Amino acid sequence: MTHDASARRALTMPDLCLVVLIGTTGAGKSTFARTHFKHTQVLSSDYFRGLVADDENDQSASGDAFELLHHVARMRLASGRLTVVDATNVQREARAQLVRIARDHDVFPVAIVLDIPQDECQARNAERPDRMHLPPQVIQRQHRDMRRSLRGLQREGFRKVHVLSGTDEVARAEIVHERRYNDLRHLTGPFDVIGDIHGCRAELESLLVELGYALTRDEAGRPVDAAHPEGRTAVFVGDLVDRGPDTPGVLRLVMGMVGAGHALCVPGNHENKLVRALKGRQVKTTHGLAESLEQLGAESEEFRAEVVDFCESLISHYVLDGGRLVVCHAGLPEKYHGRMSGRVRSFALYGDTTGETDEYGLPVRYPWADEYRGKATVVYGHTPTPRAVWVNNTICLDTGAVFGGALTALRWPERELVAVPAEQVWYEPVRPLVSAAPGGRDGRALDLGDVLDLAPGGIGRRHIETAGAGLVTVRQENAAAALEVMSRFAIDPRWLVYLPPTMAPCATSTLPGLLEHPAEAFAQFRADGVTRVICEEKHMGSRAIALVCRDEAVAREAFGVDEGMGAGAVWTRTGRGFFPDQTTTDGFLDRVRGAIDAAGLWAELDTDWLLFDAELMPWSAKAQELLRQQYASVGAAATAALPVAGAALARALERGIDVGDLADRIAGRTANARAFVDAYGRYCWPTDGLTGLRFAPFQVLAGRGGAYLDRDHEWHLALADRLVAADPSGLLAPTGRLVVDVTDDEQVAAGIAWWTELTSTGGEGMVVKPLAGEADRVANRRVQPGVKCRGPEYLRIIYGADYTEPANLDRLRDRGLGHKRSMALREHALGAEALARLASGEALWRVHEAVFAVLALESEPVDPRL
Repeated sequence: MTHDASARRALTMPDLCLVVLIGTTGAGKSTFARTHFKHTQVLSSDYFRGLVADDENDQSASGDAFELLHHVARMRLASGRLTVVDATNVQREARAQLVRIARDHDVFPVAIVLDIPQDECQARNAERPDRMHLPPQVIQRQHRDMRRSLRGLQREGFRKVHVLSGTDEVARAEIVHERRYNDLRHLTGPFDVIGDIHGCRAELESLLVELGYALTRDEAGRPVDAAHPEGRTAVFVGDLVDRGPDTPGVLRLVMGMVGAGHALCVPGNHENKLVRALKGRQVKTTHGLAESLEQLGAESEEFRAEVVDFCESLISHYVLDGGRLVVCHAGLPEKYHGRMSGRVRSFALYGDTTGETDEYGLPVRYPWADEYRGKATVVYGHTPTPRAVWVNNTICLDTGAVFGGALTALRWPERELVAVPAEQVWYEPVRPLVSAAPGGRDGRALDLGDVLDLAPGGIGRRHIETAGAGLVTVRQENAAAALEVMSRFAIDPRWLVYLPPTMAPCATSTLPGLLEHPAEAFAQFRADGVTRVICEEKHMGSRAIALVCRDEAVAREAFGVDEGMGAGAVWTRTGRGFFPDQTTTDGFLDRVRGAIDAAGLWAELDTDWLLFDAELMPWSAKAQELLRQQYASVGAAATAALPVAGAALARALERGIDVGDLADRIAGRTANARAFVDAYGRYCWPTDGLTGLRFAPFQVLAGRGGAYLDRDHEWHLALADRLVAADPSGLLAPTGRLVVDVTDDEQVAAGIAWWTELTSTGGEGMVVKPLAGEADRVANRRVQPGVKCRGPEYLRIIYGADYTEPANLDRLRDRGLGHKRSMALREHALGAEALARLASGEALWRVHEAVFAVLALESEPVDPRL
């Protein structure tokens, strides 16, 4: 057999690791690094020496240079980037620092040694005009240190060592990046993640059948495999063994499923201990291990050997579905996801403890999930609870099957829980099962770190990823103002799952006497490629968000609120409670709930809670102080003073004094003042508790398991009509609307005529939206979700009694809408993001992140009259 000198030499290494190049000066390390790695991945000691001293040959700067190099290496590894250190690294002390950095970040250190003959290194060094020529004895010493290191590199901690002997091997080298053992991001499921089984074979069979798997049995009738007809994959979180009646049966089934490619499995701490016992190690046969050893003792030696091989092959955790799902046994903080080290494996198997023990003598677990803020959903087991609950995008599926509880699975990506009850109590628990969190949603309030970048070196602002607008930035100064509002004035944060976005007005009209007109709104959407729009009557009231749960039990389960907090909430667009007391809130929600019951929407939408965007009237119900201080005082002063001035001028005219022009101006201003009082007076009427209130829902935002922004606006308003018809109390009010094809001149004229009729009889105006809602915005994300077109008399309230005077109108027409439109788009995207996160069951802090950002953007400086 002849040796092929041209054959490539494969140097394998994980796709995330710290690569340490080792070789004397002149060995060609920098050339090798440039050939095989991206320039951004390579940290050269020469480069950092030049960075701190303006001279790559200044050896006196080596200390600072390596300190900086190590700092950058840590930053790269912390963010999950492969890093290559290009230095001589021939001394053990230098390598030890790099091995320590790799271990600190739970990645493998990999050594690549360029063992080039000493005389060749001397020659190369002499030929380099850009570098200081080292004395021969220095290169000789480096070469000697390098050769002495070869045999001990693995003992130093390098997980892979590649030695390239001579220039030929260096030339034939090829870097091969291997996927990390725990990196299964390419597997997208769907998955069925199954909690701790602990030898409960019968319950496992029942759960698999409930999930739709078909069992395969051997000649003895024992289950040896299970496959799903739709190709779903089961994922076991470990602790297959101990305590239960049939540990061998569970192992036989799970091993068969994994071997056939129908399942994945991670190890639990009980498998780890069982293996040690089966291999003859000294372990305490407590917590059910004695039962497992007895049951396995009745099996063949071959089967026990298979069990050992299987358990030893299990990987500590898996990263699945593009990084969106992490499965492990005892939980895993984000910094450990996809990392490989003994520390990561230990945490995945055992979790973390406070070092204390409880009254039952068991370790107190550190509540890592309470502080979890990672993007990936972490599914785990290990700590038995009465039921599976979500805590900050994590969920524990150990629901104590062996203790008489249930065996639970999470269907992914559906995020649905499926459970079967235990057939009996197979093992008495040492400690009673305690729920990990109250309710079905994390009740933790908003944390400062959830809305600001508080990391070392952070800049105090936050970037929020949205589907509708990409990254939305929240600046520090805006966040500070919003945080004060939310912390001091907002309703209980467990209710606060959505804030409505601002809305920009249509382009400014040039028609006489008008600032806004429907023609501009129709033209804008036509230019944006939207054909059909819906014109909705704009109610003059206060924006109100109403969360209505079917009953208090649903509220506690779905939103984690405490007993006695009612079955829903109503809040303003700044997150403040709409009503002054719980009694009024409960009475209001009872009326809305009654309409939902009568309309049959619970069953139709398959939900037990609904979130509404609406207008609550009259305006005076919430804006009483604003009316009294800002509008009524102005109206009273004007209507009292101007007629007196007009009468005085009339008397002057009678005496022949030339004050005609002034008298006409005062008469005009008097008429404007009366119109101003009439304008806001239309939106005020007396109320007593709920008597006199009108609630006009125009959008059903979300329900359990789904957000409804993808439905067209006719669907939303049709549901609103049904609620109005089903409401015997008279609380609910309809919303008039008209669909317009903006490419049809007749329909455009009809839309303008409808607006004119609304505004001439005292209506505020209308809102124009793409009829298809989000569907019309997919192709062009710059399309406004809606624009408001307000009537001239309503705008008198906003811009002042005399705004219609020609000189005032000319000045007001010069109003910049760009910032307002940008805010509307960003806030709409954030609102949609909050609803999507809410509907998919994400952690409350993830929903709050988007909700808070809406409030923060509202503190940006913009003309409040727009």
